[in-house]
Amino acid sequence: MAGSTLEQLRTRVSGQVITPGDDGYDQARTVHNAMFDRRPRAVVRCTSTTDVQAVVDFARENGLDLAVRGGGHSVPGFGTVDDGIVADLSGMRAVAVDPHARTAHAGGGATWGDFNAATGEFELASTGGIISTTGVGGLTLGGGIGYLARGLGLSCDNLLSAEVVTADGRAVVASEKEHEDLFWALRGGGGNFGAVTSFEFALSPVGDIFGGPMFFELAHVPDVLGFFRDFIADAPEQYGGFPAFQIAPPLPFIPADRHGEPFIALVNCWIGSTADGQRIMDRIRAVAPPVAEMVGVMPYAALNTAFDGLVPAGLQHYWKASFVKELTDDAIAAHAVHGANVPVVNSTVHIYPINGACHRVAADATAFAYRDANFAVVIAGMWPDPAENDANTAWVRDYYAATAPLSEEGGYVNFMSGDDQGRIRANYGGNYDRLVEVKRAYDPDNLFHLNQNIRP
Repeated sequence: MAGSTLEQLRTRVSGQVITPGDDGYDQARTVHNAMFDRRPRAVVRCTSTTDVQAVVDFARENGLDLAVRGGGHSVPGFGTVDDGIVADLSGMRAVAVDPHARTAHAGGGATWGDFNAATGEFELASTGGIISTTGVGGLTLGGGIGYLARGLGLSCDNLLSAEVVTADGRAVVASEKEHEDLFWALRGGGGNFGAVTSFEFALSPVGDIFGGPMFFELAHVPDVLGFFRDFIADAPEQYGGFPAFQIAPPLPFIPADRHGEPFIALVNCWIGSTADGQRIMDRIRAVAPPVAEMVGVMPYAALNTAFDGLVPAGLQHYWKASFVKELTDDAIAAHAVHGANVPVVNSTVHIYPINGACHRVAADATAFAYRDANFAVVIAGMWPDPAENDANTAWVRDYYAATAPLSEEGGYVNFMSGDDQGRIRANYGGNYDRLVEVKRAYDPDNLFHLNQNIRP
Protein backbone atom coordinates (compact mmCIF):
# COMPACT_ATOMS: atom_id res chain seq x y z
CA MET A 1 0.00 0.00 0.00
CA ALA A 2 2.39 2.69 -1.23
CA GLY A 3 1.86 6.14 0.20
CA SER A 4 -0.77 5.07 2.75
CA THR A 5 -2.01 7.76 5.10
CA LEU A 6 -2.16 7.89 8.87
CA GLU A 7 -5.91 7.52 8.67
CA GLN A 8 -5.43 4.30 6.72
CA LEU A 9 -2.89 3.16 9.31
CA ARG A 10 -5.50 3.65 12.04
CA THR A 11 -7.70 1.10 10.32
CA ARG A 12 -4.86 -1.43 10.13
CA VAL A 13 -3.88 -1.50 13.81
CA SER A 14 -5.77 -2.31 16.97
CA GLY A 15 -3.62 -0.01 19.10
CA GLN A 16 -3.81 3.77 19.35
CA VAL A 17 -2.28 5.98 16.66
CA ILE A 18 -1.42 9.21 18.48
CA THR A 19 -0.58 12.29 16.40
CA PRO A 20 0.18 15.95 17.20
CA GLY A 21 -2.96 17.55 18.56
CA ASP A 22 -4.31 14.32 20.01
CA ASP A 23 -4.86 14.06 23.75
CA GLY A 24 -1.84 12.36 25.30
CA TYR A 25 0.55 13.19 22.46
CA ASP A 26 3.13 14.86 24.72
CA GLN A 27 3.08 11.91 27.08
CA ALA A 28 3.29 9.42 24.21
CA ARG A 29 6.34 11.06 22.65
CA THR A 30 8.30 11.25 25.90
CA VAL A 31 11.24 8.92 26.52
CA HIS A 32 13.34 8.24 29.61
CA ASN A 33 16.17 10.63 28.65
CA ALA A 34 14.75 14.15 28.85
CA MET A 35 17.55 15.49 26.64
CA PHE A 36 15.43 14.28 23.70
CA ASP A 37 12.32 16.36 23.12
CA ARG A 38 11.32 15.03 19.72
CA ARG A 39 8.03 15.30 17.85
CA PRO A 40 7.13 12.17 15.87
CA ARG A 41 4.53 12.32 13.13
CA ALA A 42 2.79 9.51 15.00
CA VAL A 43 3.27 7.20 17.97
CA VAL A 44 1.56 3.84 17.52
CA ARG A 45 0.91 1.95 20.74
CA CYS A 46 1.16 -1.53 19.32
CA THR A 47 -0.77 -4.35 20.94
CA SER A 48 0.25 -7.23 18.67
CA THR A 49 2.80 -8.43 16.16
CA THR A 50 0.27 -7.54 13.45
CA ASP A 51 0.28 -3.93 14.66
CA VAL A 52 4.07 -3.85 14.51
CA GLN A 53 4.01 -5.23 10.97
CA ALA A 54 1.60 -2.49 9.94
CA VAL A 55 3.84 0.21 11.42
CA VAL A 56 6.96 -1.20 9.77
CA ASP A 57 5.15 -1.33 6.43
CA PHE A 58 3.86 2.22 6.87
CA ALA A 59 7.33 3.61 7.65
CA ARG A 60 8.91 1.77 4.72
CA GLU A 61 6.18 2.70 2.21
CA ASN A 62 6.26 6.36 3.18
CA GLY A 63 10.02 6.74 3.55
CA LEU A 64 9.75 7.70 7.21
CA ASP A 65 12.29 7.24 9.96
CA LEU A 66 11.19 4.43 12.27
CA ALA A 67 11.87 4.30 16.00
CA VAL A 68 11.15 1.10 17.90
CA ARG A 69 10.53 1.67 21.61
CA GLY A 70 10.48 -1.08 24.20
CA GLY A 71 11.29 0.11 27.72
CA GLY A 72 12.24 3.58 26.43
CA HIS A 73 15.55 3.65 28.34
CA SER A 74 17.79 4.23 25.32
CA VAL A 75 20.40 6.78 26.43
CA PRO A 76 20.73 8.25 22.90
CA GLY A 77 16.94 8.62 22.67
CA PHE A 78 16.53 6.00 19.95
CA GLY A 79 12.95 5.37 21.10
CA THR A 80 11.71 8.59 19.53
CA VAL A 81 12.25 10.59 16.34
CA ASP A 82 11.35 13.91 14.75
CA ASP A 83 8.76 13.70 11.95
CA GLY A 84 8.97 9.91 11.80
CA ILE A 85 6.91 7.14 13.32
CA VAL A 86 7.34 5.35 16.64
CA ALA A 87 6.38 1.72 17.15
CA ASP A 88 5.74 1.81 20.89
CA LEU A 89 5.69 -1.75 22.22
CA SER A 90 4.75 -0.83 25.79
CA GLY A 91 1.35 -2.43 25.29
CA MET A 92 3.05 -5.79 24.69
CA ARG A 93 4.34 -6.52 28.19
CA ALA A 94 2.91 -9.93 28.97
CA VAL A 95 5.28 -12.56 30.40
CA ALA A 96 4.23 -16.23 30.30
CA VAL A 97 6.24 -18.75 32.35
CA ASP A 98 6.45 -22.50 31.85
CA PRO A 99 7.93 -23.61 35.18
CA HIS A 100 8.30 -27.22 34.08
CA ALA A 101 10.25 -26.42 30.91
CA ARG A 102 11.95 -23.53 32.75
CA THR A 103 11.23 -21.09 29.96
CA ALA A 104 9.51 -17.72 29.71
CA HIS A 105 8.06 -15.75 26.80
CA ALA A 106 8.20 -11.96 27.20
CA GLY A 107 6.50 -9.42 24.97
CA GLY A 108 8.66 -6.88 23.17
CA GLY A 109 7.61 -4.10 25.56
CA ALA A 110 8.13 -6.00 28.81
CA THR A 111 10.41 -4.59 31.47
CA TRP A 112 12.67 -6.60 33.74
CA GLY A 113 10.28 -5.74 36.56
CA ASP A 114 7.51 -7.47 34.61
CA PHE A 115 9.78 -10.41 33.86
CA ASN A 116 11.08 -10.89 37.40
CA ALA A 117 7.61 -10.62 38.91
CA ALA A 118 6.37 -13.43 36.67
CA THR A 119 9.37 -15.74 36.94
CA GLY A 120 9.95 -15.02 40.62
CA GLU A 121 6.65 -16.68 41.51
CA PHE A 122 8.35 -19.95 40.58
CA GLU A 123 11.77 -19.01 42.04
CA LEU A 124 13.17 -18.85 38.53
CA ALA A 125 15.10 -16.10 36.74
CA SER A 126 17.25 -15.23 33.80
CA THR A 127 19.98 -12.61 33.63
CA GLY A 128 18.38 -9.18 33.61
CA GLY A 129 19.61 -5.68 34.28
CA ILE A 130 20.22 -3.50 37.33
CA ILE A 131 17.15 -1.25 37.03
CA SER A 132 13.75 -2.96 36.88
CA THR A 133 12.18 -0.40 34.53
CA THR A 134 14.72 -1.28 31.80
CA GLY A 135 13.19 -2.98 28.78
CA VAL A 136 13.81 -6.68 28.29
CA GLY A 137 14.23 -6.11 24.55
CA GLY A 138 16.84 -3.38 24.50
CA LEU A 139 18.97 -4.99 27.19
CA THR A 140 18.91 -8.43 25.57
CA LEU A 141 19.57 -7.25 22.02
CA GLY A 142 22.68 -5.40 23.19
CA GLY A 143 23.96 -8.41 25.15
CA GLY A 144 22.48 -8.11 28.62
CA ILE A 145 24.75 -7.52 31.63
CA GLY A 146 23.34 -7.95 35.12
CA TYR A 147 23.70 -9.51 38.56
CA LEU A 148 23.35 -13.06 37.28
CA ALA A 149 25.75 -12.83 34.32
CA ARG A 150 28.74 -14.51 35.97
CA GLY A 151 26.65 -17.55 36.84
CA LEU A 152 24.14 -17.73 33.98
CA GLY A 153 25.77 -15.79 31.16
CA LEU A 154 24.47 -12.67 29.47
CA SER A 155 20.78 -12.15 28.77
CA CYS A 156 21.42 -12.98 25.13
CA ASP A 157 23.10 -16.24 26.14
CA ASN A 158 19.81 -17.31 27.71
CA LEU A 159 17.73 -16.35 24.68
CA LEU A 160 16.14 -19.39 23.02
CA SER A 161 14.17 -17.72 20.25
CA ALA A 162 12.75 -14.40 19.14
CA GLU A 163 9.83 -13.34 16.97
CA VAL A 164 11.03 -10.54 14.71
CA VAL A 165 9.27 -8.20 12.30
CA THR A 166 11.83 -7.60 9.55
CA ALA A 167 12.14 -4.59 7.29
CA ASP A 168 9.93 -6.15 4.59
CA GLY A 169 7.11 -6.56 7.12
CA ARG A 170 7.44 -10.32 7.62
CA ALA A 171 7.14 -11.86 11.06
CA VAL A 172 9.74 -14.59 11.47
CA VAL A 173 10.95 -16.71 14.37
CA ALA A 174 14.71 -16.79 14.81
CA SER A 175 16.39 -19.54 16.81
CA GLU A 176 19.18 -22.08 16.55
CA LYS A 177 16.92 -24.03 14.16
CA GLU A 178 15.52 -21.32 11.86
CA HIS A 179 16.86 -18.01 10.63
CA GLU A 180 20.04 -18.95 12.46
CA ASP A 181 22.02 -16.03 11.04
CA LEU A 182 19.42 -13.57 12.30
CA PHE A 183 19.36 -15.28 15.71
CA TRP A 184 23.13 -14.98 15.91
CA ALA A 185 22.98 -11.26 15.11
CA LEU A 186 20.16 -10.50 17.54
CA ARG A 187 22.29 -11.71 20.44
CA GLY A 188 24.32 -8.54 20.89
CA GLY A 189 23.72 -6.75 17.59
CA GLY A 190 21.14 -4.35 18.96
CA GLY A 191 17.99 -3.26 17.15
CA ASN A 192 19.60 -3.30 13.73
CA PHE A 193 17.77 -6.27 12.25
CA GLY A 194 14.09 -5.80 13.01
CA ALA A 195 11.50 -5.13 15.70
CA VAL A 196 11.45 -8.02 18.17
CA THR A 197 7.92 -8.62 19.38
CA SER A 198 8.55 -11.64 21.63
CA PHE A 199 11.52 -13.19 23.42
CA GLU A 200 11.83 -16.75 24.72
CA PHE A 201 14.33 -17.27 27.53
CA ALA A 202 15.77 -20.20 29.41
CA LEU A 203 15.26 -19.87 33.16
CA SER A 204 17.34 -21.08 36.09
CA PRO A 205 16.49 -21.62 39.76
CA VAL A 206 16.94 -18.32 41.61
CA GLY A 207 15.02 -17.67 44.83
CA ASP A 208 16.15 -15.37 47.60
CA ILE A 209 19.60 -13.85 47.29
CA PHE A 210 21.96 -12.60 49.97
CA GLY A 211 23.35 -9.18 49.32
CA GLY A 212 22.88 -5.45 49.11
CA PRO A 213 25.10 -2.36 49.10
CA MET A 214 28.11 -1.51 51.26
CA PHE A 215 29.53 2.03 51.31
CA PHE A 216 33.22 2.73 51.99
CA GLU A 217 35.26 5.90 52.40
CA LEU A 218 36.88 7.24 49.23
CA ALA A 219 40.26 6.85 50.91
CA HIS A 220 39.74 3.09 50.54
CA VAL A 221 39.17 3.12 46.75
CA PRO A 222 42.55 1.44 46.03
CA ASP A 223 41.87 -1.19 48.69
CA VAL A 224 38.30 -1.95 47.61
CA LEU A 225 38.96 -1.98 43.85
CA GLY A 226 42.23 -3.88 44.27
CA PHE A 227 40.50 -6.50 46.39
CA PHE A 228 37.60 -6.77 43.97
CA ARG A 229 39.92 -7.22 40.99
CA ASP A 230 41.73 -10.09 42.65
CA PHE A 231 38.67 -11.64 44.28
CA ILE A 232 36.45 -11.69 41.20
CA ALA A 233 39.05 -13.41 39.01
CA ASP A 234 38.15 -16.78 40.51
CA ALA A 235 35.24 -15.98 42.81
CA PRO A 236 32.40 -18.50 42.93
CA GLU A 237 30.03 -17.81 40.09
CA GLN A 238 27.16 -17.42 42.53
CA TYR A 239 28.64 -13.98 43.29
CA GLY A 240 27.42 -11.26 40.92
CA GLY A 241 28.17 -7.96 42.65
CA PHE A 242 30.02 -4.91 41.36
CA PRO A 243 31.85 -1.78 42.60
CA ALA A 244 30.24 1.62 42.11
CA PHE A 245 30.94 5.27 42.81
CA GLN A 246 27.82 6.70 44.38
CA ILE A 247 26.73 9.76 46.33
CA ALA A 248 24.90 8.52 49.41
CA PRO A 249 21.15 8.97 49.03
CA PRO A 250 19.04 9.88 52.08
CA LEU A 251 18.34 6.32 53.16
CA PRO A 252 17.82 5.25 56.79
CA PHE A 253 20.76 2.83 56.92
CA ILE A 254 23.23 5.59 55.98
CA PRO A 255 24.22 8.00 58.78
CA ALA A 256 22.28 11.24 58.26
CA ASP A 257 25.40 13.37 58.44
CA ARG A 258 26.86 11.46 55.48
CA HIS A 259 23.92 11.88 53.12
CA GLY A 260 25.02 13.65 49.94
CA GLU A 261 28.66 12.58 50.20
CA PRO A 262 30.43 10.44 47.58
CA PHE A 263 31.57 6.90 48.42
CA ILE A 264 32.98 3.80 46.79
CA ALA A 265 30.38 1.10 47.13
CA LEU A 266 30.10 -2.62 46.55
CA VAL A 267 26.67 -3.82 45.49
CA ASN A 268 26.62 -7.48 46.46
CA CYS A 269 24.54 -10.32 45.06
CA TRP A 270 25.14 -13.86 46.29
CA ILE A 271 23.02 -16.74 45.02
CA GLY A 272 23.87 -19.51 47.43
CA SER A 273 23.60 -20.30 51.09
CA THR A 274 23.37 -17.40 53.52
CA ALA A 275 26.29 -18.82 55.50
CA ASP A 276 28.55 -18.86 52.45
CA GLY A 277 27.39 -15.38 51.50
CA GLN A 278 28.13 -14.11 54.98
CA ARG A 279 31.66 -15.45 54.75
CA ILE A 280 32.19 -13.48 51.53
CA MET A 281 30.77 -10.32 53.12
CA ASP A 282 33.14 -10.80 56.04
CA ARG A 283 36.06 -10.97 53.61
CA ILE A 284 34.94 -7.69 52.12
CA ARG A 285 34.52 -6.04 55.51
CA ALA A 286 38.08 -7.08 56.38
CA VAL A 287 39.38 -4.99 53.46
CA ALA A 288 37.91 -1.75 54.80
CA PRO A 289 35.28 -0.87 57.39
CA PRO A 290 31.93 -0.03 55.79
CA VAL A 291 30.51 3.37 56.63
CA ALA A 292 27.06 1.91 56.01
CA GLU A 293 25.55 -1.26 54.63
CA MET A 294 22.23 -2.89 53.97
CA VAL A 295 23.08 -6.54 53.42
CA GLY A 296 20.66 -9.35 53.99
CA VAL A 297 18.35 -11.95 52.50
CA MET A 298 15.88 -10.64 49.93
CA PRO A 299 14.10 -11.78 46.79
CA TYR A 300 16.19 -11.35 43.66
CA ALA A 301 13.47 -9.06 42.29
CA ALA A 302 13.90 -6.75 45.29
CA LEU A 303 17.57 -6.23 44.53
CA ASN A 304 16.67 -5.55 40.90
CA THR A 305 14.44 -2.65 42.03
CA ALA A 306 16.77 -1.25 44.69
CA PHE A 307 18.11 1.60 42.54
CA ASP A 308 14.94 2.45 40.61
CA GLY A 309 14.34 5.54 42.72
CA LEU A 310 17.65 7.06 41.62
CA VAL A 311 16.82 6.89 37.92
CA PRO A 312 13.26 8.10 37.40
CA ALA A 313 12.09 9.06 33.95
CA GLY A 314 12.86 12.65 33.02
CA LEU A 315 16.53 12.94 33.95
CA GLN A 316 19.20 14.20 31.56
CA HIS A 317 21.51 11.34 30.46
CA TYR A 318 24.98 11.18 28.97
CA TRP A 319 27.01 7.95 29.29
CA LYS A 320 30.33 6.46 28.18
CA ALA A 321 31.46 2.84 28.35
CA SER A 322 34.43 0.56 27.78
CA PHE A 323 35.34 -3.08 28.10
CA VAL A 324 38.33 -3.82 30.34
CA LYS A 325 40.49 -6.92 30.33
CA GLU A 326 42.65 -5.92 33.28
CA LEU A 327 41.79 -3.44 36.01
CA THR A 328 45.34 -2.18 36.43
CA ASP A 329 46.69 -0.10 39.28
CA ASP A 330 46.79 2.86 36.89
CA ALA A 331 43.13 2.32 36.04
CA ILE A 332 42.24 2.14 39.73
CA ALA A 333 44.12 5.41 40.31
CA ALA A 334 42.16 7.08 37.48
CA HIS A 335 38.89 5.84 38.95
CA ALA A 336 39.88 7.15 42.35
CA VAL A 337 40.40 10.64 40.95
CA HIS A 338 37.33 10.92 38.74
CA GLY A 339 34.91 8.72 40.68
CA ALA A 340 35.35 10.98 43.67
CA ASN A 341 33.88 13.81 41.61
CA VAL A 342 30.56 12.08 40.85
CA PRO A 343 28.40 15.20 40.55
CA VAL A 344 24.87 14.30 41.71
CA VAL A 345 23.14 11.45 43.50
CA ASN A 346 21.65 10.10 40.26
CA SER A 347 25.00 9.79 38.47
CA THR A 348 27.15 6.75 39.04
CA VAL A 349 29.99 4.60 37.75
CA HIS A 350 29.58 0.81 37.72
CA ILE A 351 32.33 -1.73 37.06
CA TYR A 352 30.49 -4.91 36.11
CA PRO A 353 32.35 -8.23 36.14
CA ILE A 354 31.68 -10.24 32.97
CA ASN A 355 33.85 -13.31 33.47
CA GLY A 356 32.60 -16.70 34.65
CA ALA A 357 29.82 -18.04 32.43
CA CYS A 358 30.23 -15.11 30.03
CA HIS A 359 33.71 -16.41 29.17
CA ARG A 360 32.45 -19.88 28.35
CA VAL A 361 30.76 -18.61 25.19
CA ALA A 362 33.02 -18.28 22.15
CA ALA A 363 33.64 -14.77 20.83
CA ASP A 364 32.00 -15.64 17.50
CA ALA A 365 29.11 -17.70 18.91
CA THR A 366 26.96 -14.57 19.29
CA ALA A 367 27.31 -11.00 18.08
CA PHE A 368 28.60 -10.00 21.55
CA ALA A 369 32.31 -10.23 20.84
CA TYR A 370 34.19 -9.26 24.01
CA ARG A 371 34.20 -12.67 25.64
CA ASP A 372 37.73 -12.10 26.92
CA ALA A 373 36.90 -8.88 28.75
CA ASN A 374 36.67 -9.16 32.51
CA PHE A 375 34.78 -5.93 33.18
CA ALA A 376 32.29 -3.63 31.51
CA VAL A 377 32.61 -0.10 32.84
CA VAL A 378 29.86 2.49 32.50
CA ILE A 379 30.21 6.15 33.41
CA ALA A 380 26.53 7.04 33.71
CA GLY A 381 25.90 10.75 33.89
CA MET A 382 22.29 11.32 35.03
CA TRP A 383 21.01 14.57 36.50
CA PRO A 384 17.73 16.48 36.78
CA ASP A 385 18.63 20.05 35.79
CA PRO A 386 19.21 20.84 32.09
CA ALA A 387 21.15 23.92 33.18
CA GLU A 388 23.85 21.53 34.39
CA ASN A 389 24.21 19.69 31.07
CA ASP A 390 27.59 21.13 30.14
CA ALA A 391 29.20 20.50 33.53
CA ASN A 392 27.85 16.99 33.90
CA THR A 393 28.66 16.00 30.34
CA ALA A 394 32.19 17.29 30.91
CA TRP A 395 32.55 15.05 33.98
CA VAL A 396 31.62 11.99 31.90
CA ARG A 397 33.94 12.94 29.04
CA ASP A 398 36.89 13.73 31.30
CA TYR A 399 36.43 10.47 33.19
CA TYR A 400 36.25 8.52 29.93
CA ALA A 401 39.33 10.28 28.55
CA ALA A 402 41.29 9.25 31.64
CA THR A 403 40.24 5.60 31.56
CA ALA A 404 39.89 4.86 27.83
CA PRO A 405 43.65 4.43 27.25
CA LEU A 406 43.58 1.75 29.98
CA SER A 407 40.61 -0.05 28.38
CA GLU A 408 39.73 -1.90 25.21
CA GLU A 409 38.80 0.03 22.09
CA GLY A 410 35.19 -1.17 22.13
CA GLY A 411 32.44 -0.89 24.69
CA TYR A 412 29.01 -2.26 25.52
CA VAL A 413 26.49 -0.94 22.99
CA ASN A 414 23.74 -0.54 25.58
CA PHE A 415 25.85 2.03 27.42
CA MET A 416 26.80 4.08 24.35
CA SER A 417 25.71 7.66 23.67
CA GLY A 418 24.66 9.16 20.37
CA ASP A 419 28.16 10.46 19.63
CA ASP A 420 29.66 6.95 19.83
CA GLN A 421 28.74 5.88 16.29
CA GLY A 422 32.43 5.98 15.38
CA ARG A 423 33.06 3.07 17.77
CA ILE A 424 30.60 0.65 16.14
CA ARG A 425 33.20 -1.51 14.41
CA ALA A 426 35.33 -1.65 17.56
CA ASN A 427 32.31 -2.59 19.68
CA TYR A 428 31.86 -5.78 17.64
CA GLY A 429 35.48 -6.64 16.96
CA GLY A 430 35.85 -9.64 14.69
CA ASN A 431 32.07 -10.05 14.41
CA TYR A 432 31.44 -6.77 12.62
CA ASP A 433 31.79 -7.98 9.03
CA ARG A 434 29.39 -10.87 9.62
CA LEU A 435 26.90 -8.45 11.18
CA VAL A 436 27.05 -6.32 8.04
CA GLU A 437 26.19 -9.38 5.96
CA VAL A 438 23.19 -10.20 8.14
CA LYS A 439 22.11 -6.57 7.95
CA ARG A 440 22.25 -6.72 4.15
CA ALA A 441 20.13 -9.86 4.17
CA TYR A 442 17.39 -8.59 6.49
CA ASP A 443 17.49 -4.79 6.22
CA PRO A 444 19.34 -3.80 3.03
CA ASP A 445 17.88 -0.27 3.01
CA ASN A 446 18.67 0.35 6.68
CA LEU A 447 15.10 0.99 7.79
CA PHE A 448 16.18 0.08 11.33
CA HIS A 449 18.86 2.74 11.69
CA LEU A 450 17.86 4.50 14.90
CA ASN A 451 20.31 2.47 16.99
CA GLN A 452 24.04 2.00 17.30
CA ASN A 453 23.86 1.48 13.59
CA ILE A 454 25.47 -1.29 11.56
CA ARG A 455 25.23 0.06 8.04
CA PRO A 456 24.51 -2.41 5.24
